[in-house]
Amino acid sequence: MDDLDPRLLVDLLRDHIIPDKSLGQHFLLDQDIISRSIEICQEQGFPLNSESKVLEIGPGPGSLTLSLLRSGSSVTGIEIDREAILHLQRIFGNANGRLEIIHGDVLQVKWPGNLSHIIANLPYQISSPVLDLIQQYHHRSPLKTVVILVQDEFAERMSMEHFGSLSPLGLSLWLDFDVKLDKKVPGGAFSPAPRVNSRLVILVPVDRSIENGKINRKMFRIITQHCFSSRRKKVKTLLSKTPRRISRITGWHKSRWKSAVEDLIENPPDGFSKGWLDNRPDMFEPEEWAIIANRISTYDE
Repeated sequence: MDDLDPRLLVDLLRDHIIPDKSLGQHFLLDQDIISRSIEICQEQGFPLNSESKVLEIGPGPGSLTLSLLRSGSSVTGIEIDREAILHLQRIFGNANGRLEIIHGDVLQVKWPGNLSHIIANLPYQISSPVLDLIQQYHHRSPLKTVVILVQDEFAERMSMEHFGSLSPLGLSLWLDFDVKLDKKVPGGAFSPAPRVNSRLVILVPVDRSIENGKINRKMFRIITQHCFSSRRKKVKTLLSKTPRRISRITGWHKSRWKSAVEDLIENPPDGFSKGWLDNRPDMFEPEEWAIIANRISTYDE
């Protein structure tokens, strides 16, 4: 592997395929960005080494795979393009038992167990459902570090760094991770070049809890998705309408929701300012949404 580099790997694959835009095939060329993905893990206190078990989503030409293998890690790649898999097998073989390539759609195939890291250049069009799967996986089997490359605008939604930038996506991720933005990546770092910038994003696992204990995750997601679907309306107006998916929570229905909201209005949570119901959804902090969700979820008819 000593004589390989990202540009050579991309050129070798492009000799056999025409990149498919429907699969989000923009192949990373920039070694500095690849190296930064590896460095981030060390900075987070979980460096890649022979004990690491890494999932790479869509390895394509193997630009990132090369550096992951050089770190000593064991790597599982999930790749949908059969020609890309043949290319990876020609280049790396099984890397002395440290590389496994699974053929299939990452949204449908079973992910390997006991992963320590997920490091990937995510196809733009499946970034959101992949993040949902990452959260589900982390909830079952805790990850040490996640480093992903996504569209820059999408990264901003994930991080919620700016006032008024709360979103159902960012709030869902907040349940499990601190989201940190790293380097911005121009389109020229890829072949073929996308028309938008990308951004490296770090998901740092956290254990969220509030004063009354663990957050009711299902209620939290249903309430935030419900309210942020009409983010310009007042919270009182939004909560007065029953979320369409409330029946997905065992024991919940329209009348119980109405009673729970009436109780919440009459007995606001401690620390909530007078007139809080007149606020719009993005005027609350994530912790306040967690308190609202827990108050409603614990209402007993």
